[in-house]
Amino acid sequence: MFEFMAYCGKRYERDFFDYAVLHQWSVDFPEEFWPAVADFTGMVFDKSWEDASGSVLVDRQRMPGAKWFTGSRLNFAANLLHFNDDHPAIIFRDESGGRRELSYAELRRQVAGTAKALRAAGVVAGDRVAGFLPNCPEAIVAMLSATSIGAIWSSCSPDFGVNGVLDRFKQIEPKVLFAADGYRYAGKRIDSLEVVAQLSAQIESLQQIVIIPFLGGEPDISAISAAALLPAFVDLDAVDGNDLQFESLPFDHPVYIMYSSGTTGAPKCIVHGAGGSLIQHLKEHVLHTDVNRTDRLFFFTTCGWMMWNWLVSGLASGATLVLYDGSPFSPDPGVLWRIAEEEGITIFGAGAKYLAAIEKSGFIPRDECELNALKTVLSTGSPLAPASYDFVYSAVKDDVCLASISGGTDLLACFALGNTALPVYHGQLQCLGLGMAVEIFDDAGRPLPAGEKGELVCTRPFPSMPVGFWNDPDGSRYHAAYFQRFPNIWAHGDYAERTRQGGLIMHGRSDAVLNPGGVRIGTSEIYREVERLPEVLDSVAIGQAWQDDTRVILFVVLRDSIALDQALEDAIRGAIRSGASPRHVPAKIIAVSDIPRTISGKVVELAVRSVVHGEAVNNVDALANPAALDNFRNLPELSN
Repeated sequence: MFEFMAYCGKRYERDFFDYAVLHQWSVDFPEEFWPAVADFTGMVFDKSWEDASGSVLVDRQRMPGAKWFTGSRLNFAANLLHFNDDHPAIIFRDESGGRRELSYAELRRQVAGTAKALRAAGVVAGDRVAGFLPNCPEAIVAMLSATSIGAIWSSCSPDFGVNGVLDRFKQIEPKVLFAADGYRYAGKRIDSLEVVAQLSAQIESLQQIVIIPFLGGEPDISAISAAALLPAFVDLDAVDGNDLQFESLPFDHPVYIMYSSGTTGAPKCIVHGAGGSLIQHLKEHVLHTDVNRTDRLFFFTTCGWMMWNWLVSGLASGATLVLYDGSPFSPDPGVLWRIAEEEGITIFGAGAKYLAAIEKSGFIPRDECELNALKTVLSTGSPLAPASYDFVYSAVKDDVCLASISGGTDLLACFALGNTALPVYHGQLQCLGLGMAVEIFDDAGRPLPAGEKGELVCTRPFPSMPVGFWNDPDGSRYHAAYFQRFPNIWAHGDYAERTRQGGLIMHGRSDAVLNPGGVRIGTSEIYREVERLPEVLDSVAIGQAWQDDTRVILFVVLRDSIALDQALEDAIRGAIRSGASPRHVPAKIIAVSDIPRTISGKVVELAVRSVVHGEAVNNVDALANPAALDNFRNLPELSN
């Protein structure tokens, strides 16, 4: 960050003496800031906006509608593959102990071969290519091959049920599907071919299905129409990495289709542009996370979560990506930390829920593993509880930068994240992202000062705003998703507060905010107190309509052999009362065996609330554990 501040100071003859000044300039002068990011991070354009007599930003006051780097041309995959040497690009590990490594030269050669096969199959710019894959090197190869042509990539992880996949892929009509024969999780081999056969029968647009023998051996693909095994589909002997062709495309040419969680209806298909996604990720990697060629970058994710897309962009900085597929607790809770030691991981990322679960497991990474290389720990997916900050610094390593980051699939980037040049404050996201004009609004759309809670909004355009939604020709669905509440303002749907140190505290989704007695309460304020208790493994809080008001109901998952007796209830209420406020104390505490989450690990508070109120839950296939909803049906405790 300091190098970038010096670079911009010299380039624009300004004095960037601290981060707050740099951030204010980045949102006030986007026509200066974003070109500086592109130049400083080495972003590769085939034609610059200047050569095309274009503009960095057109219609800067319009949301949506602003246009970035008009007239420029580039290729997303070319930026991720501009290194072509023996430096490791990907290290893959799985829970069975398998390990593979690809250099940048080997990765480029595999992409060249796969892209040639896709072109032979008739794929052209604008076509959709989909992945139903584990987090393995082939997923990255397939994505880069598709995007080198200008095709649009979209993926789901293989733990999605068939209806969840159909809800997504049938909308976008892919021409080619890459799928694995199965995957491993928690010591089990799980076959995927039956699901793939159903996809091949029900997605009429598919012209080719490429099966990757991930489990080993030669799978029987006779029941899958238009299927070919990967080795037969790609002739690597006939290509050289230098033969790889990259289509030169406009800055906002679509590169990814991402999906909303789909727990309240059919998933929204969110289309992201190549240039906007790339420049945001370069900014977040190089400036905020200090990623460089010496780094080994890891994030525990699946191909169905946006953090996979974020991770893969680390190739543009020349880092080595460390992939893991399988359970993070198989064969034991230390598996990811041993990989961190063995592979020399420098940047380790995982969901907040994972860090909380590691703490509950009793595993102490610093006592079991040598983590000398580790310099940064990243967390996202849900607000990171203050107790988890304590855990990382006491049980992982005391000199890391702990960066809780927050953004989403909607922007494929972060509104707030880390900064290796700033201190870490307990329970806070360190800073607002450069170029992101984040404010906290009250219900009337007025900015709130630091320390007051409200709606997280962004008041100015940023490059990774979606280029639109799929099958939304007039933009009405896109507009309704983010701009309906406050005209010309992006309303993200998070309940948050800015801090006096310049950071951010997240209090949960604003649509899940509790409102007992007219007082708004973020659910994360309850979770952070409950999760301190060793007896509680997980929790979800909702508001139940009750006697013309709302009362707070807290559901908890307890450790084995622990019962929810009066003493434990009193301890839970006491922790919430002292750590939050009397208003946060639940009217009812109920023990359940499991809590429903999305496949990316987020608690689905709205689905629980719907079940409690006897309402239908749409699209349960979006859940990792839909059977958990049965825990909340017809509970006698909620009738009095």
